[in-house]
Amino acid sequence: MIFRYTILYVQDVPATLAFYAEAFGLAQGFLHESGDFGELQTGETKLSFCSIKLMAQLGKRVATEPPALPCFELAFETEDVAAALARAVAAGADLVQGVEQMEWGQTTAYVRTPDGTMVEICTKVG
Repeated sequence: MIFRYTILYVQDVPATLAFYAEAFGLAQGFLHESGDFGELQTGETKLSFCSIKLMAQLGKRVATEPPALPCFELAFETEDVAAALARAVAAGADLVQGVEQMEWGQTTAYVRTPDGTMVEICTKVG
């Protein structure tokens, strides 16, 4: 078995894809003509987005508002955390934690996307 993709439920899939492209430099891999499902190019495991509207049409109940406290995070690895953080904030992400050096040798920063997803921007653990 392989881990193929993660799907986040969002209000506006095209806008979310555009935000991730601008904030994190991720290229769009696929957007369904309906605008209700899309994927980013993230390697072998896809980061995908599905509209809350489509989930409701399929009879599946999902959260419609961002949680006050997240129960997961996405992590994007980079060699230049400060530059990646500045890019994300300039694109509209909310700063959660500035650049910090962790005792285990990793540099991290955190932002929250417009849809409420917590994103860690980090270096490789070293």
